Amino acid sequence: MSQPGHTAGVAGEAVQAWYEALRPPRPLLVVISGPSGVGKDATIQRMKERGYPCHFVVTATTRARRPNEEDGVDYHFVSEAAFTAMIAQGELLEHATVYGQYKGIPKAGIRAALASGHDVVMRVDVQGAATVCQMVPQAVTIFLTAESEAALVERLRRRRTEDNAQLQRRIETARAELRRAVEFKYRVVNCECALDDTVDEVIAIMQAEKDRVDWEPVTL
Repeated sequence: MSQPGHTAGVAGEAVQAWYEALRPPRPLLVVISGPSGVGKDATIQRMKERGYPCHFVVTATTRARRPNEEDGVDYHFVSEAAFTAMIAQGELLEHATVYGQYKGIPKAGIRAALASGHDVVMRVDVQGAATVCQMVPQAVTIFLTAESEAALVERLRRRRTEDNAQLQRRIETARAELRRAVEFKYRVVNCECALDDTVDEVIAIMQAEKDRVDWEPVTL
């Protein structure tokens, strides 16, 4: 014979499942941006590792693939000719030239994910985020930053992925991008050795956005 407490618990779970089935999905378009070195890639990777149910957008780029990167996972690595063809065909949500190379967000995967009720998370540079905001005012924009400008510069130096001239150019760009944090809806400080705290904050922002009384669906 079932115990009363067990029966009540099962009934409660059934009611919750029924409620969730009736509640319409509120998919979000989330833009994670910020200067180089603040941990955009690491934040998204940890969200994936923790199984957060999102469609993670893969950016198309014309820059060369680095040894630790995988085509179709880190980026869609394409030729300049292929990229300009996508621009001409209107297949990109946004595109920009960053450090002399093209980067852009394909539209098709975003539409499909939103239509199926899944949140879409994209990682873009600050310039690209501004373009997305103009095209999609419903986007949830999150600016990632380091603890300080000095901490950010140190992170960039430790990466050692550019020569001195390229590094200095990236540092100058990062400093300029830090001043554009006011253009975003949210700011999250990604402290070193506290990546899970950063992910917790991003997920909390997303849940709050889903609960807004003035939530609006994304239209592309």
